[in-house]
Amino acid sequence: MMHPAADIRTLLQPGKRVHLAGIGGVSMCALAEVLQGMGLVVQGSDMTDSDTVRHLRSLGMEVAIGHSAENLKNCDAVIRTAAIHDGNPEIAGAIARGIPVYERAQAWGGIMRSYRNALCISGTHGKTTTTSMATHIFMAAQKDPTVMIGGTLPLLHGGYRVGQGDTIILESCEYCNSFLNFFPTVAVILNVEEDHLDFFKDLADIEHSFHAFADLVPQRGYIISNADDAGARDSVKGLQHPVFTFAVQDRTADCVADNVSFFDGCPVFDVVIHGEVYAHVELKIPGKHNILNTLAAASAAYVLGLPGEAVSRGLETFHGAGRRMEHKGTYHGAEVYDDYAHHPGELHALLTTARTMGYQRVICAFQPHTYSRTKALFSEFAAVLQQADVTFLAEIFAARGKNEVGISSQDLAAAVPGARAAKNFDQLTQWLYDLARPGDLILTVGAGDIYTVGEELVRRGQMEST
Repeated sequence: MMHPAADIRTLLQPGKRVHLAGIGGVSMCALAEVLQGMGLVVQGSDMTDSDTVRHLRSLGMEVAIGHSAENLKNCDAVIRTAAIHDGNPEIAGAIARGIPVYERAQAWGGIMRSYRNALCISGTHGKTTTTSMATHIFMAAQKDPTVMIGGTLPLLHGGYRVGQGDTIILESCEYCNSFLNFFPTVAVILNVEEDHLDFFKDLADIEHSFHAFADLVPQRGYIISNADDAGARDSVKGLQHPVFTFAVQDRTADCVADNVSFFDGCPVFDVVIHGEVYAHVELKIPGKHNILNTLAAASAAYVLGLPGEAVSRGLETFHGAGRRMEHKGTYHGAEVYDDYAHHPGELHALLTTARTMGYQRVICAFQPHTYSRTKALFSEFAAVLQQADVTFLAEIFAARGKNEVGISSQDLAAAVPGARAAKNFDQLTQWLYDLARPGDLILTVGAGDIYTVGEELVRRGQMEST
């Protein structure tokens, strides 16, 4: 990876021409619109045509299909996704011509320095939900934020929006230390656990990165951390900057939940800050873990001066982000939901929530995500998958890299009593087709394309009913 010496802000100027390699990606298309809104001339390339590409073209951007050095034309800089390496013809062409190449995270870091408030939400899990909650809150407060979410949010009809306000809200990923390119004025740390061990050495290494991320916050800014999470607590130790804390269990935290009850598995509670009720929340999504996500989003709203009423009103309309306990439909009387959970901590939260929803059986169809994660956290995955009444495994979604660690879903199935590993999605769908009955909760789970199994199951059910 090439990291130019020149500060990217020197290129983020009206009239400069930037080329985005992989412009059709979720984060890149948002980046393209933000840069165009700043007065830059934006062009790009992607491997396939898509609705996103067509949308960008409708805004006047030139988008080539396929990667070629000729696509660069007379651009002043190239911005790429993490999936595009130095051997790519556009990157190689830029290097040969002396055109500076920047990573996507570097571009977002340069952009956020033009906003008064840069709210960056980090953590091993819960980032998408919490960022989505914060978006609902800031929209309810009419702050017109710019938003970048690593998923889809119905409110935005996608994963991003370009606002005209003084706040930018970004889901901030620790993988490859991407978030260390950011300049947060408010840094939220939801939790810190072992993950991405193909990049990080161990938990201590991960905590070191989160510590460095929090340390980026200027004196006028705020660090917000989960006092209930050991990794988050360790990550903020030794910081000179004061830390604003939230918690469910630690009643000494700055922001806590009080008067907690549940309605159909969905939490209802008061957000209490420094002993005073700040907001009353009636969530439309299930799960005790979402209390913590709410407290994190509410803490960010509080330190940035938003009224508690915006928290209450914003979350009234929040029904979850895409692929976060997303209801897909019904099949043979069984309810089919999809969730992005791909870490043992996320799976535990998901299956614990499922147990509170009153179904007779919880059936989990899980697609592990990356060989390295499955290998490193094998025992944790094996333990947590036993929370389901029935567990099926799809083959591992590679995402990146080859299977150099010698692991398969068959290995994981063998470690979970009664579990079975499917050869392919067709076989997995058939298993669910044969098993489903009224009173079942069927969960398709994972960061890959496992959601298509649930969609196919629902489609079959719809065809049978017509």
